[in-house]
Amino acid sequence: MSPAGCSHVNAYKVDNWRQNLRVIYQCFVWSGSAETRRRKAKSCICHMCGAHLNRLHSCLSCVFFGCFTKKHIHEHAKNKRHNLAIDLLYGGIYCFVCQDYIYDKEMEQIAKEEQRKAWKLQGVGEKYSTWEPTKRELELLRHNPKRRKITTNCTIGLRGLINLGNTCFMNCIVQALTHTPLLRDFFLSDRHKCEMQSNSCLVCEMSQLFQEFYSGHRWPHIPFRLLHLVWTHARHLAGYEQQDAHEFLIAALDVLHRHYDNGKKANNPNHCSCIIDQIFTGGLQSDVTCQVCHGVSTTIDPFWDISLDLPGSSTPFWPLSPGGDGSTVNGESHLSGATTLTDCLRRFTRPEHLGSSAKIKCGGCHSYQESTKQLTMKKLPIVACFHLKRFEHSAKLRRKITTYVSFPLELDMTPFIASSKESRMNGQYQQTVEVLNNDNKYSLFAVVNHQGTLESGHYTSFIRQHKDQWFKCDDAIITKASIKDVLDSEGYYYYYKSHLI
Repeated sequence: MSPAGCSHVNAYKVDNWRQNLRVIYQCFVWSGSAETRRRKAKSCICHMCGAHLNRLHSCLSCVFFGCFTKKHIHEHAKNKRHNLAIDLLYGGIYCFVCQDYIYDKEMEQIAKEEQRKAWKLQGVGEKYSTWEPTKRELELLRHNPKRRKITTNCTIGLRGLINLGNTCFMNCIVQALTHTPLLRDFFLSDRHKCEMQSNSCLVCEMSQLFQEFYSGHRWPHIPFRLLHLVWTHARHLAGYEQQDAHEFLIAALDVLHRHYDNGKKANNPNHCSCIIDQIFTGGLQSDVTCQVCHGVSTTIDPFWDISLDLPGSSTPFWPLSPGGDGSTVNGESHLSGATTLTDCLRRFTRPEHLGSSAKIKCGGCHSYQESTKQLTMKKLPIVACFHLKRFEHSAKLRRKITTYVSFPLELDMTPFIASSKESRMNGQYQQTVEVLNNDNKYSLFAVVNHQGTLESGHYTSFIRQHKDQWFKCDDAIITKASIKDVLDSEGYYYYYKSHLI
């Protein structure tokens, strides 16, 4: 395609093309209402082979759906000389003459407007999208041509943090948050507009922290104001005793969430539109099945992270990996029978018999019956955080579990989502769904580690700066790390970002 864009779009832009394009986005791409989703499920199949998958595209010139992978849509375009088709999953428009996905400003605007309408109909509110410059900002950029080049050797965003007295638990989490892609985009594009009257807004301080990290300064930053605000708003973390990094993250996200929506009343309290919930919130589905009538009671709860049990804890662990046969699942090594992150997720999502001492009143039987409970992911977050329960506290036992857990650079969450479970139960689950669906795949970008014992320890973190470029953050000291250093680390907290960003 030429730098000027696709010249074949103009042939499509005749008569009522805008309205026709809107109808296609409404009915066959974004499908905001339940009715349009049902219509899409029934009608959107390849007119040649009848498949639902294989990157289905719709011709923009006539009513024809065809596979992109098997080139059925290509055959149609060649025979009918219909040059443009739309991807029914992502909404991109493909030109068969240019042999590329194209960008057209008018078409892009229609796509965005219809996507927002669909989100509103689905009750999820306005989703966060990356920053785009306004006309005024474009003018400023034209008059200020000097740019800071970002290269693979660039260290912008890497900055040490001074330990203010057992504050490594805070420093390691701050390093991870400042390298969270959409959170970084949000704060660096000045999206936060403070409505608080006092100077105690933690969101304002986080915004300033991002400016400090990405200013290019090399000397360590002193986060004294952040620490003061954390002590103010999360009093259980106040003092100079060593705190838990996981507890700090949840407290920080909670305060940021509450400050961001300060004074606002959301139309739907179950779907907050703040940047924290847009990035970190997922939906956890709990299915409780009666052992007598097999009736299922389902609830869905929001979560910011998933806490996973480990072998060696007082909780029985099941299942272990496919075994020390050198097999690989989710890119994780199973040599020597090492426990993997996938094992922990399998255990988290396995059916659990609740027993006779925990009978639940069944809505079908109208009496108390034994039941099983199973957790699955109904909605995956943009950033998935996994916490390993390394610190065990009970009336008789206080200890740290040091079991090594193998974790992958790339993680596929398909086996752990609710739709996969339903497909398996209906006998419709296909391996090709798992392979082709990139919506459920994640990349590792930060790892928090804890060295030492429960009583005396130290937190550090590994941060991915560029692809395959990792750095170890140890308070004020930043050093380059290898991928092996990262994957060999003990691991306490993992951050994965969706392939969709």
